[in-house]
Order: sequence, then structure tokens, then C-alpha cells
Amino acid sequence: MKETRKNNHTNKQVNKGYKEEKPFDDQVEGRNAVIELLESGKDINKIFVTRGEKHGSINKIIAIAKERKIIIVEKDKRQMEQMAQNENYQGVIAIVPPFEYCEIEDILDRAKELNEDPFVLILDGIEDPHNLGSIIRTAETAGVHGIIIPKRRAASVNSTVNKVSAGAVQYMKIARVTNITDAIEKLKENGLWICGTDINTDKYYYDQDLTGTLGIVIGNEGTGMSERVKKSCDFLVKIPMKGKVTSLNASVSTGIVIYEAVKQRTK
Repeated sequence: MKETRKNNHTNKQVNKGYKEEKPFDDQVEGRNAVIELLESGKDINKIFVTRGEKHGSINKIIAIAKERKIIIVEKDKRQMEQMAQNENYQGVIAIVPPFEYCEIEDILDRAKELNEDPFVLILDGIEDPHNLGSIIRTAETAGVHGIIIPKRRAASVNSTVNKVSAGAVQYMKIARVTNITDAIEKLKENGLWICGTDINTDKYYYDQDLTGTLGIVIGNEGTGMSERVKKSCDFLVKIPMKGKVTSLNASVSTGIVIYEAVKQRTK
């Protein structure tokens, strides 16, 4: 078992300069994602539905929206297709305030509220919004307290991410930071051990202690972690590769390592 990392900065506040300025309104598309949004209680400015689409889960969406006194607007299919950011929008688009990124401190506070060891995911340059959405969905189901992503050269939370996550973004705390290595140092100051994922290390993920206060770093889909981020990690792990293809999809790799940590923490 890892020894407890001592916090030598107990009086030091986590930098609050990470909060992102609010952009313009965004939209959430797809029936399941909109239902999750409605049930989360988050603010919704307006919901657009395709004229004539009043069957199945659309009825549930309309009923909850009316109960919450949210404006519902019917548009013809052509207008909806012009508005949609995804081909498979399933006849419903919700207009919402921009996603509110949190601060690192908020993620750590969430763990304290639950009386749990902090369990944080750090994404070093995930560029594909589909991967980001899948990772958020997996992290939320696994009980990860929050995710840290960079502001530059990486996917941000948008309608595609929301839809792929099946609405999990509504429940996940996500901090968007200027510098990933600085964010890792903040986590270390608060007692977290940082585990990086790298194909060139010798240790397999299931041989590493992943209990206690933990941050897991997942690198870019093509290049993996940057050298600076790799050097910031306390230890590195890899997933065994037996086939001719020597890499996994980033969201699949994330799921494998996260759920090993879940298994160890549950035991």
C-alpha cells in the first residue's frame, strides 16, 4: 500500500484562477441527453422539438419541460437540421447556459463532502469530443470526483461531448486549466499520488496500488502524455498488449485503469 502523502501546504489555497470565462449558450441534443439534463435540475433556456415528433420519449421530455415551465418550440425538420450540431439529434435540441467549469478546489471539496479519498482524472490533451464524452461517462459511473482538462489543444465540453456522455456531464465536476503540470502540483500539494499511463513503462496497471488519494493521467490519443507531464507523475503503468495493434482507444484505456482502481478501492 502507498504511504500517505503528507500535505505540506495545509494553509495554501488551490489557485482559483482556473475558472473559465462564460462563452455563448450551448445546446444539448438527443433524447437521453435531454432527459438527463431535465432530471438533473440544471437551467434550460428553451427546448426545440421537430414538429409532429410527439411519441415515445419525446412525450416524456415535453411533460417534464412543462412541469418545469420551460419553453417548448416546435420547428419543421429542415429548420431543426440546420440548427443541429449532430446528425443524430433525435428530434430534440435543448438550449442551455454554457457549461460551467469548476475549480480544482471544488473537486477536492466534493471528495470531502462524500468522506472519500480524492479520485481525480487528468486528461493531457484528449482531442476527440467523442473520446471525451465516453471518458466522462465512464468516470461518472466509476465515482470519480472530478476531471481536469487543458484549455488549449484539447476538446472542451460541447453538445457532442454531452450527447456521447449520455448526460453524465450534468453530474461531473470538470476543471479546465491553463497548465496540466501546474494542476498536478496542486493535487500533490493536497496529498494526491499521481499515476500516469505510458506504454514504455515496465509495470502493469493491475500490479500497482491504486488505492488512497489518487490522480490518474491519460495522455493524448496519438502521442500520449507530454514529457513534462510524465515527469510530474509519481509512477507509471501500462496495459498489456498481446495483439499486432499496440494501442487502445483513449476512452477504452481510461475505463480499464479506472475500474482497476475501483476494484482495489472497493476491496
